[in-house]
Amino acid sequence: MSYFVSRSVLAAAFLGAHAVFSPLAAQESSWLGTWAASPQPIWSDDFFAAAAIPRSVRDQTIRQVARISQGGPAIRVEFSNRYGRDPLVIGSAQIALSAAEGGIEPASNKDLTFSGKPGISVPPGASVWSDPADLSTEDLASVAVSLYLPNVTPLTTWHNDARQTAYISGNGNFGADERFKEPQTFNSRFFLSGIQVEAEGEPRSVVLFGDSITDGDGSTPNANVRWPDILAERLVEAGSDIGVLNEGISGARVLTDQMGVNALARFDDDVLTHPHADTVVFMMGINDIGWPDSPLTAPSEPAPTADDIIAGYEQIITRAHMHGLKIIGATLTPFEDTFQGGPLEGYYSEDKEAKRVAVNDWIRTDGNFDGVIDFDTVMRDPENEKRMNAAYDSGDHLHPNDAGYKVMADAVDLSLFGVSN
Repeated sequence: MSYFVSRSVLAAAFLGAHAVFSPLAAQESSWLGTWAASPQPIWSDDFFAAAAIPRSVRDQTIRQVARISQGGPAIRVEFSNRYGRDPLVIGSAQIALSAAEGGIEPASNKDLTFSGKPGISVPPGASVWSDPADLSTEDLASVAVSLYLPNVTPLTTWHNDARQTAYISGNGNFGADERFKEPQTFNSRFFLSGIQVEAEGEPRSVVLFGDSITDGDGSTPNANVRWPDILAERLVEAGSDIGVLNEGISGARVLTDQMGVNALARFDDDVLTHPHADTVVFMMGINDIGWPDSPLTAPSEPAPTADDIIAGYEQIITRAHMHGLKIIGATLTPFEDTFQGGPLEGYYSEDKEAKRVAVNDWIRTDGNFDGVIDFDTVMRDPENEKRMNAAYDSGDHLHPNDAGYKVMADAVDLSLFGVSN
C-alpha cells in the first residue's frame, strides 16, 4: 500500500503539468542526471571515529562502480573537488560497463576527456564535467569509472557510506585494465559525484535529499537495494524515463555540520544544480534529534527543539518553491533504543522521541510540503509505534535492512511524480 497525503493545488498542478512549473524542464540541454553521490569533507580530528581511508594517493588509479537509473546513447561524468585545499590533478579517466568484482567489459571502455584533453586540474571548491563519451547504456546499467591521479592527492572530497566497493590500484595508470591486481578496497567514494546521460523528449529527475536512511546504511553492499535504488527500478518498470538522484549523506543533519555540511548549506549544490529536476523528496532530521547528548557531539552543542528543526524544513521548502521544485516530505522512522548497549548509546531518549513525534505531526498535518510519504507508518512495529518493526531492522534499531528498504520504496506513490502505479 502506498502512503501519500496531498497538500495543495500546487501539488496537483505539478502532477498534471510539471513542465509549466519547472523552469529547468524547458532548458535546451539534453543531459539528464542519472546518478549522484553527495560530496563530504573529511571529518574533523575531534570526531568520535576516524575516516577509514588513506590520507592520500599518488600515481594510483581509483575505480568506482555506479548503477545508473536511466540509460542513454552517451554519458558524461562529474568529478568534485568541493572540499579540496589544492587543485585536483586528473591525469586521465575512463568509463566502461562494469563486470564483477571491480572488473570492466574491455570492449566498452571509453576514455573521458575534458575540453578535448585527457586530463584536467580542478580548482579547490570546484567540480568538472567530462566531455560526452559515446558509451550507450541501458536503464539500471552499472558502469565503472576509473580515475588516474598522478600527483600526491589528499582524499579530501569523498562520500563515506557508498555501500559499494571502490578499488585503489598500486602505482600506475590501470584505467584500461580489465581488473586491478591486488587492489586496496574501500566502501567509500572519492571525487566521483555525478553521472548524466543524453536524453530525448522532456527529461525529468527526482532528487532524494536525506541522511543515512536515504544513503542506504544497513543495506547489503554492492547489491543496490537502498530504497532509492528500488524506487528507480519501480519507475523503470512503470515505463518512466525519470532519473533518480540519491543525495543522501549518512549522519547528515538539517541544521548542523559534522559528517557532512548541514542541509541548508548543501541544498544549492546537491539539489538545485541538477538539470531537469522537478521534484525533491526530503527526509532528514533524525540526527538533529538523536545526536545531542550522545558521543557523536561535543557536550557543549545545544540540542535543537522540534520547532528549530521545523524552521529548517520551512527554509528548505521555501527555497525549493522559489526554484519551481515540488517538494515531498518524508516522515522520520521509529528509533526506540537506537545504538543501545553500544558506544553510541544515548542517541535515543523519551524526550527525543517526543521531538520526532512533533516533527512528524507537522509534516503530516501542518507543513507546506506538496505531498507526504509516511515512512513512519509503514516501518513501525504494530505493537509499539516508537520502535521499528523487527522484520525491517538492520539490528541497530535505526537503519532498515534490505527488506525494510523495499517496504519503504514500495510505499512511495508513483503518482507523486506523475507516473501511474
